[in-house]
Amino acid sequence: MATRVTTTANAPRSFPFLRIAIALQTLTLFLQAVSAGLLLTSSYGDTLHSAGARVMYAASMLYVLAAVLAWKPGGGPSRPVWHASGFLVLASVQVVLGIAHVPSVHLPLGVLMFGLSVLALARR
Repeated sequence: MATRVTTTANAPRSFPFLRIAIALQTLTLFLQAVSAGLLLTSSYGDTLHSAGARVMYAASMLYVLAAVLAWKPGGGPSRPVWHASGFLVLASVQVVLGIAHVPSVHLPLGVLMFGLSVLALARR
């Protein structure tokens, strides 16, 4: 009778840096929603939302870096790299729409990005 031996090559790998990067991105997107509410109700909301946009963009770049490190040297799948790159494109569009003051697209895109980020976090 042949027995099946599971090796570490077949076992799913865990990449905690990737999970942390997605969690950080999700948190920054949530904080952007909070600062958007402050933007409507307080004088310092604009400053917080502007600073938060920079942090959110940096978190999206960190997500790309973590995905590439999990893929190339880590031996993981390439799919997270595509997801992270898509988030970076969405973040770029979001920043441009915010600067251009197009709230009719900026707000729904932010909600979509938060939802997709929560989904990515749940899948990790």
